[in-house]
Amino acid sequence: MSCLPTSLGAKPARFRKSRLLIVGCGDVGERVLKLARRNERCIVLTSSGIKKDRLRALGATPLLGNLDHPQTLARLAGLGDRVLHLAPPASHGETDKRTRALLQALVKRTRPQRLVYGSTTGVYGDCQGEWVTETRALNAQTDRAKRRVDAERWVKALATGQPGLGGVAVLRIPGIYALDRKGGTPVERLQKGLPILLPIEDVYTNHIHANDLAVACWRSLFIGPIFRTFNINDDSVWLMGEYMGLAADHFKLPRPQAMCREQVQALVSPMQWSFMQESRKLSNARMKRELRLRLQYPSPQQGWGPKVLNQT
Repeated sequence: MSCLPTSLGAKPARFRKSRLLIVGCGDVGERVLKLARRNERCIVLTSSGIKKDRLRALGATPLLGNLDHPQTLARLAGLGDRVLHLAPPASHGETDKRTRALLQALVKRTRPQRLVYGSTTGVYGDCQGEWVTETRALNAQTDRAKRRVDAERWVKALATGQPGLGGVAVLRIPGIYALDRKGGTPVERLQKGLPILLPIEDVYTNHIHANDLAVACWRSLFIGPIFRTFNINDDSVWLMGEYMGLAADHFKLPRPQAMCREQVQALVSPMQWSFMQESRKLSNARMKRELRLRLQYPSPQQGWGPKVLNQT
């Protein structure tokens, strides 16, 4: 993480060591912690007592609470000057009760200066390979994406209905990758020999390196109007088959076999198949312009690191 910037530059003294509350501190949240801990007092909501020592070692103050049990969230009221919400919804239904419970707890006292919510680009649904900006109408086609749409609506309502709130940013995030992230490369899928779609039937896929995403989260905690959405993706414009083929070459693994849709559906998991049903090319122009984010990894080819040497 030494490659990540540790601040946005000099800030007035009154903004130093303000309180940052992170809700949903997995891999990306921990990367944000490493950016924030020098300038912010970091508090992390966690439902796992086992993780408390790790969070303390990262410079954060752990706070036990569970988004599925709203009665445990009372201490969050007025706790964070800035709030980063990266917790996923529950795994069923079309609504996100966790986000609702969090926001209701947060606004019972002093409103946070800014709230950032990590959503998904799945809210756009299938765009048939068209370019997609943040102004495109939402068309979520899976329950997983519909839960995110519901969460975005609650966050937007917070931005428009709570006087004194400094602002809200919604980050629409595609596939996250990194060599040091669990499942952060397609190596396991390549090793299993799972097929890809024929080029004529293939879909466009989008990506962001976990480090670049952490910087985007960090910057959006300080920058932006009252309510703004951002696509957070790199510059790559690849069909999924192209992505898998380049990954295979990089990691010195066999290229996957291309098959028709019916054959592929029979061989991959329902989750993997759902990603093969939606095609879109995301514009990141607003992210670069308004968050002033310069990508460290413009494409996965840079993010995968030095080319793997053939061991044979």
